[in-house]
Amino acid sequence: MMLIPGIVLVVIFCYVPMAGLIMAFQKYIPNRGLFGSPFIGMKNFQLLIDYPDIGRIFFNTVYIAVMKIIAGLVVPITVAILLNELRREWIKRTFQTLVYLPHFLSWVLLSGILVDVLSPSSGILNQFLGLFGIQPIFFLGSNAWFPYAMVLSDVWKEFGFGTIVYLAALTNINPSLYEAAEIDGAGRWKQTFHITLPGMMPIVILMLTLNIGNVLNAGFEQIFNLYSPPVYESADIIDTFVYRMGVQQAQFGFATAVGLLKSVVSFILIAISYVLAYRVANYRIF
Repeated sequence: MMLIPGIVLVVIFCYVPMAGLIMAFQKYIPNRGLFGSPFIGMKNFQLLIDYPDIGRIFFNTVYIAVMKIIAGLVVPITVAILLNELRREWIKRTFQTLVYLPHFLSWVLLSGILVDVLSPSSGILNQFLGLFGIQPIFFLGSNAWFPYAMVLSDVWKEFGFGTIVYLAALTNINPSLYEAAEIDGAGRWKQTFHITLPGMMPIVILMLTLNIGNVLNAGFEQIFNLYSPPVYESADIIDTFVYRMGVQQAQFGFATAVGLLKSVVSFILIAISYVLAYRVANYRIF
């Protein structure tokens, strides 16, 4: 009974709209609707293949997403290990709370903060760099810097959540292993490399394999709120491209074809990731 409201919402908002996938095979005309618009077969997909910038758009998506996945593993693992070494519990909990707070802020709010912080004229970061004689950098207006700004800001927002996951994994390590290692003369570094990291490895492998399905999700909300036409070359991803084609330029059929292709590839990657998670980390859904 408790599942029924959730199931109803999923059906209404996730499955019923899938009827709109038919637009990928139509020259969709809004006033004719889904069943009145003419079918054109695979022409939208042919347009997608022939689109001159589609290769760059897929590359940007994968490039940014892969960097986010890697950084999203390395930073939380490192912070979790450092927090685990703290002996004063109140310091540990205070820092853990502070790094977790940005997770609850929306990208609409954070984008305004980042625009001010990264401003080449008045941003606090460029003012700090100026103290060392470094010329102002237009982080959000430079194709060379924009992808890295997205990755670092995403890590800053989300690494607190990941830290909690890995701290939970650390609690499963038997304390007697550290005691035995200390008796054998192992210092904190050796204990970290030979006990802590191996003990965390199952959850690290699990998180890595599950993230394979997100290779084509580079973060629409973040990039949409921070990018601009001058950085389309390095910032335009599949989701922002679909938005511009479908909403701004009213090419509904073409945008649906792009979204459908992305969904099919993502579904395959998710299926592969769960198979790998089961075989490597013994994780299963059912």
